[in-house]
Amino acid sequence: MNLKSERRGIHVDQSELLCKKGCGYYGNPAWQGFCSKCWREEYHKARQKQIQEDWELAERLQREEEEAYASSQSTQGAQSLTFSKFEEKKTNEKTRKVTTVKKFFTASSRAGAKKAAEEKTPKQGQLGRERNADNILRDLKEIFTPSWELASPSEALAGKLKAEIQEAKAPSPSIHRQASIETDRVSKEFIEFIRTYQKPGQDIYKQCKLFLDTMSHKRELSIEEQSECAQDFYQNVADRLQTRWKVPPEKVEKAMDEVEKYIMTRQYKYVFCPETTDDEKKDLAVQKRIRALHWVTPQMLCVPVSEEIPEVSDMVVKAITDIIEMDSKRVPRDKLACITKCSKHIFNAIKITKNEPASADDFLPTLIYIVLKGNPPRLQSNIQYITRFCNPSRLMTGEDGYYFTNLCCAVAFIEKLDAQSLNLSQEDFDRFMTGQTSPKKQESDSFSPDVCLGVKQMCKSLDLLSQLNERQERIVSEAKKLEKDLIDWTDGITKEVEDIVEKYPLEIKAKSQALAAIDSENVENDKLPPPLQPQVYAG
Repeated sequence: MNLKSERRGIHVDQSELLCKKGCGYYGNPAWQGFCSKCWREEYHKARQKQIQEDWELAERLQREEEEAYASSQSTQGAQSLTFSKFEEKKTNEKTRKVTTVKKFFTASSRAGAKKAAEEKTPKQGQLGRERNADNILRDLKEIFTPSWELASPSEALAGKLKAEIQEAKAPSPSIHRQASIETDRVSKEFIEFIRTYQKPGQDIYKQCKLFLDTMSHKRELSIEEQSECAQDFYQNVADRLQTRWKVPPEKVEKAMDEVEKYIMTRQYKYVFCPETTDDEKKDLAVQKRIRALHWVTPQMLCVPVSEEIPEVSDMVVKAITDIIEMDSKRVPRDKLACITKCSKHIFNAIKITKNEPASADDFLPTLIYIVLKGNPPRLQSNIQYITRFCNPSRLMTGEDGYYFTNLCCAVAFIEKLDAQSLNLSQEDFDRFMTGQTSPKKQESDSFSPDVCLGVKQMCKSLDLLSQLNERQERIVSEAKKLEKDLIDWTDGITKEVEDIVEKYPLEIKAKSQALAAIDSENVENDKLPPPLQPQVYAG
């Protein structure tokens, strides 16, 4: 079997990693194959279409209500009372529909205002109609306003900014009880960083605090809507630095890294694996799938890595450590850094094994093997978290985006792994998956002389354990068989005894008279001579 056929189930064309719209950036399965930029464009198009439809619906409802109100003026007596009830019912129904539309498309910071407006909606026709129309137009106008700009007045913002600066100088005990040590450390580092930017830094800090304050009132939003707010915020801050403050691109990128670190450290506990999503369910499914594939060997995946080489073995261990460490990070950029370090260790391991630079066809199978061997915790949650809240420019270009896209492909491959992908028969694949048997291990005698003694001893120990396991299974099987035979023998003996007792029943006879002693006083023995008496003779 040639190498090409062996890799038919693993090979991924590099063009498949790019955005399907053809923009040249890396795509992502979470964005339906689009890059971040194209996905947002498609999303906004669909959103604008929905907004236009809702606008038309609101106008149609308003016209129908005006016509109903006009016709109600011409009615009299009972008809007027009946129509008023009908109009009130229709107004309530229309308000409910519009409220549903607004909840889906407007920010949660206006939820309190909408609720108050609904509670104070008059039951009389004209006043209710005017207020409902104003509310519809006002809320639809707010849809086109970026969500992070919907906040308290400037005076309140200035007071919060001043209070935050004072908090940095003299931290409040209550705040420290709620914030972790890492959050406090990141906040201090962020304040020190923005001081180097002077006025642009003050603007960055103001925007960040405004965003955090706004998001604190949007906990009930779906995770996709919160992700959209974060992505819009990143774009807005970057544009302000470039257009308003004329900050060089390299400093903008550095500033955005610090902004992401500051924002997501504070938002982590609210947006990572939230209860409103099925991320945890996907994590458990992936972990169960990887555990079931523990038998997959590097040879099955055509992994060009020889763990017999000590240096390569160390690289593999480091790669597994990095991919597992990803779960301990709180910032998307730090999680991406773990993926990048893991990937670089993989490339180094391939390079040492083959004595030549690694190719993309070598990298993906090895990454799949590392994921199978490491079984990283909460893998799907981490991927979703990076996709939703990482700076989109990092996922679209650069080595971070390339390695992250390959990780997504590796996870997708593991979820769909079958017998054909591993060049196995369906019968062998099913037996391996059910644990009935496992692939044969390499014999220790076949190792090259350069292999260290530890590896040889490990293989011997594994072979011995395998033999002991087979012996134990055989002993258990024989013991169960012996137990069954003993039970059957006992039952047979018991049945035979019962049959004999039934055939020859036991008869108990009366007790016969006991024989008398020779020297006892017995009437029947009167004719016997008396016993001899001792006689004394004188000497």
